Amino acid sequence: MSEEIKKLGNEYSADSIQVLEGLEAVRKRPAMYIGDISEKGLHHLVYEVVDNSIDEAMAGYCDTIEVVINEDNSIAVSDNGRGIPVDFHEKENKSALEVVLTVLHAGGKFDKGSYKVSGGLHGVGVSCVNALSTYLKAEVRRDGKLYMQEYSCGIPSHGVEVIGESNTTGTRITFKPDGSIFTVGEYKYETLATRLRELAYLNAGITLTLTDKRVQKEDGTYKCDIFHSEEGLKEFVRYIDKAKESLIKDVIHIVTEKQGIPVEVAMTYNTSYNENLYSYVNNINTIEGGTHLAGFRRGLTRTLKKYAEDSKMLDKVKIDISGDDFREGLTAVISIKVQEPQFEGQTKTKLGNNEVMGAVDMAIGEALRNYLEENPKEAKIIVDKVILAATARHAARKAREMVQRKSPLSGGGLPGKLADCSSKDPGICELFLVEGDSAGGTAKQGRDRNFQAILPLRGKILNVEKAMPHKVLESEEIRNIYTALGVTIGTEDDSKQLNIVKLRYHKVIIMTDADVDGSHIATLILTFFFRHMRPLIENGYVYIATPPLYLCRKGKVEEYCWTEQQRQSFIDTYGGGSESAVHTQRYKGLGEMNDHQLWDTTLNPEFRTLKQVTLDNAAEADLVFSMLMGEEVAPRREFIEENATYAKIDA
Repeated sequence: MSEEIKKLGNEYSADSIQVLEGLEAVRKRPAMYIGDISEKGLHHLVYEVVDNSIDEAMAGYCDTIEVVINEDNSIAVSDNGRGIPVDFHEKENKSALEVVLTVLHAGGKFDKGSYKVSGGLHGVGVSCVNALSTYLKAEVRRDGKLYMQEYSCGIPSHGVEVIGESNTTGTRITFKPDGSIFTVGEYKYETLATRLRELAYLNAGITLTLTDKRVQKEDGTYKCDIFHSEEGLKEFVRYIDKAKESLIKDVIHIVTEKQGIPVEVAMTYNTSYNENLYSYVNNINTIEGGTHLAGFRRGLTRTLKKYAEDSKMLDKVKIDISGDDFREGLTAVISIKVQEPQFEGQTKTKLGNNEVMGAVDMAIGEALRNYLEENPKEAKIIVDKVILAATARHAARKAREMVQRKSPLSGGGLPGKLADCSSKDPGICELFLVEGDSAGGTAKQGRDRNFQAILPLRGKILNVEKAMPHKVLESEEIRNIYTALGVTIGTEDDSKQLNIVKLRYHKVIIMTDADVDGSHIATLILTFFFRHMRPLIENGYVYIATPPLYLCRKGKVEEYCWTEQQRQSFIDTYGGGSESAVHTQRYKGLGEMNDHQLWDTTLNPEFRTLKQVTLDNAAEADLVFSMLMGEEVAPRREFIEENATYAKIDA
């Protein structure tokens, strides 16, 4: 720990807490502060509290963070940091702890003396959590004492009290989200585990623990996971790529500082045809990229190209090599720390600091050049992969031009099987991708022709996880999807970039049978969207239809049932609990419904249930798609065994 940081730690007191504005409106407009009031916003509350502990860790004062989900779905987050200051805040005329917990934009991260860098975007953190919780208790261990204060909906129940002595330091925040604000109240263990695992990789040496007191094991202990990484991003890349076949023997790990900006990068190459780059600024996942990602790409392309040219490895190559080719099969995680990050973009997760681009470019160039010179065998493997990618890209260009020529936007015709809708307003238009001609025919009869279009797909589409890019575009079913959607591929800077400006439908709905084959087809289509049309998922345009599993009938009473529980409820209500007293029709395929039934249950916006496909964590999604659809059998078997409790096989 540097002397400068030690000095900063000694000065962390009430004077370090700066107030920018009050806490009004958080309860009235919670979505403005935490994104939404459903599952995502509920989990965001935990991240806000954990981020405060991570800030302490980044400053060098904390190495253990514990998160507990209590039986009543309340959350406790504790750390062994310095403890939030409790001394008197002159300007606010109350304790510093109360200022932090009741005033928006109040915290040590606005005082450059307290934190050099901070993970919190806007410092809304704990005060927002407090405002949106029916109960919050703050316990602080510092100066040899244990302090405590309780709140209700952001209002203090009493002042700061000394309730004991302590020979350690740290903070524990316990809170219960307000059920009248959030539409969901149950925390998902895996969602929290994914974020804590990510934070462990991004902050090597820190231990994060997640305990679920709702799940007690046979031995009396609770469900629990400990996340700790000694090698940081190097282990993160291994984790992401564990279902892929590696090209080089180990992960290239770069830890350096350029122009005062700490830069950490881990990267490797695999046999896939996809580029997977994940970027972070102060632990925030910058899903829209930014200047640090641009700097990485520039440094990688420039350094690899120069090495390949100097080694005469490109002398016999007759085709041009682009930046894309250097990144095919690449998995990389870029993490930087910036004192004053400037975020922009649609979701405020795109880094805009211009000085970062040059720093990352320089860091990558220097470290990668040394690696290539010291590892000529791996260097040759990487360059050979680049040349293969360039060759495939030229083949893909011809296939892509064929798709573009057939696009309705360039004067070509729509796919023959497409039953289009009459409206031309993409905002209301829906495209159903339907499994099979039989179900497609029923859907065409049952739909509302004004705004619903139907594209039947024949059998299982190509598994794009195992296919080269030009093979993907040579698939007739996939070409039909591109053509029907009206999207185009390729820009001057990125030959794989999807242009969705002229997208013809803002709802693309995957509709398959409710059986094992239907699930497989849906997964194949989702893999295609994730790998080749990710902007559609990121913009919230992709959905999955949920046709009912059963039609239950007792006399004149009929009811569609989507789950086994609903079917059992019907039997209990109308059949007196006896299955034989109720007639149950099991829909194994969409084609078994007539057009009226399909409209009533699956097509009619008034009554249907659509599941929107979202992308909360691209790295986790990449791992799952690689596992389910890739070549490696062992990780897939392990994944299925772990999740087997969620699967139901029909006899």
